[in-house]
Formats: sequence, structure tokens, C-alpha cells
Amino acid sequence: MNKLATFANRIPVAALLLTLTSLVSSCSGRRSDGSLTIFGIAYLIIAVLAVISLLKQDWSLGKKLIWGLIIWVFPFGGSIIYFLFSGRK
Repeated sequence: MNKLATFANRIPVAALLLTLTSLVSSCSGRRSDGSLTIFGIAYLIIAVLAVISLLKQDWSLGKKLIWGLIIWVFPFGGSIIYFLFSGRK
């Protein structure tokens, strides 16, 4: 029951972050000259931190692959979803 309460407390934050993610990810991470925008830099930092955290976990290879795919397939939102719901230590 305690886990359910914790999950219920995270839902409004997740909904807000997913909305923000859809707005941010619709913007390009690069300018026309190829340089990164602020959103591109923020994504790069968050994605690198998520992958480093993922590699440090003592999970099975399958679980690491699934979370790695989530981080990779959903560019900005995958990292946020990982930090919110992965249950990392």
C-alpha cells in the first residue's frame, strides 16, 4: 500500500513533466548552423546522467536494456521517466 501512495504522489509531477517534455521535444535541439540550443544541451546532460546512472545499477542485463531503450527511443521524456519510475537505489 505504501508503494501505491508513493506512485500516486508522483502522477501529477509526471503529467506535468510529460507535457513539458512534449513541448520541449517538439523544438529542435539544433540551430540551422548545427550548433546546439539550450534544449539540446539540457537533453544531452540529462541523457548522459541517465545512462551513467543506468550503468551503475546492479540490475540484470535485460532490465538495463529495456531502460536503455526507453531512454534512447523517447529522447527527452525517456530520461525523465527513468529518473521518476526506475526504482533505482
